[in-house]
Amino acid sequence: MFDNVTPLHHVDETSVTFKTEDGAELVGRLYRPDVPPVAAVVMNSATGVFQTFYTHFARWLAAERGIACLTYDYRDTGRSWSGPLRASRADMSDWGIRDQVAARRAMLRAVPDTPLWVVGHSLGAMLLPNQLETDSIERVIGVATGMVHHSDHPWPYRALAMNFWFTIGPLATAICGFLPGKRLGFGEDLPGGVFWQWRKWCTSRAFNASDIGPRLPAPNWTSDAQVRLHAFTDDDLIPVHCVERLAQNYAGNAEVVRIDPEDHGLDSVGHLSVFSRRNRALWPVLLEG
Repeated sequence: MFDNVTPLHHVDETSVTFKTEDGAELVGRLYRPDVPPVAAVVMNSATGVFQTFYTHFARWLAAERGIACLTYDYRDTGRSWSGPLRASRADMSDWGIRDQVAARRAMLRAVPDTPLWVVGHSLGAMLLPNQLETDSIERVIGVATGMVHHSDHPWPYRALAMNFWFTIGPLATAICGFLPGKRLGFGEDLPGGVFWQWRKWCTSRAFNASDIGPRLPAPNWTSDAQVRLHAFTDDDLIPVHCVERLAQNYAGNAEVVRIDPEDHGLDSVGHLSVFSRRNRALWPVLLEG
């Protein structure tokens, strides 16, 4: 599991279930070292990425760094799936506000009196400034997260994105009642409401400003947490300047860390692969600071 490296700690893995304030039931997995953890990490997933994608990273945190980690799936996906996606009423605000807050509450109950950290991949740190109850967070480790408009993507990826937002994505979602991501080669299947709101944000110069209201609070970052947002030079989905744009929502308290994979002996990282075991050389880099 750790490529012939002897883990420092045995890892206890348990399934956990918790509810959001509006009644959605989420299922996660808690990874704990066999010593009192030095920190408790909530792993907020990217859009269309299930918690199992982060399993090896979570085990590494617990075994090699003595850090407890909670992974979980957003409502109506993965292990939190509750019925046909066509019937799901979930949107991106649910995932990025209500589900993420519920996960932090669950971690505070499961591992109390321990510094609370958030590792947010893409969507996972995008809406933290819009959330309530952020004062309990001591560290934010953002990974490939930012506010992006389709014109921000470099070519030729921009052509793929425009096809997704303006042709194949809307057509497939309208026909199926959900985004058939697996069949389209765009990750996991997503509730229709998530796709439409995601599309709205990524095709608007103002991103999510038009949805600010009761369901999506305005950014109001007051936490004293250390915030580091990691941007990868080969990430065509969220380029570095999009990460810098998001940093402004952290009230000037976010440090943007620019990472060139070649500086770490890696061929590529892109948007997703930092959590792949082949890129595990970057895992300690994420914890620096």
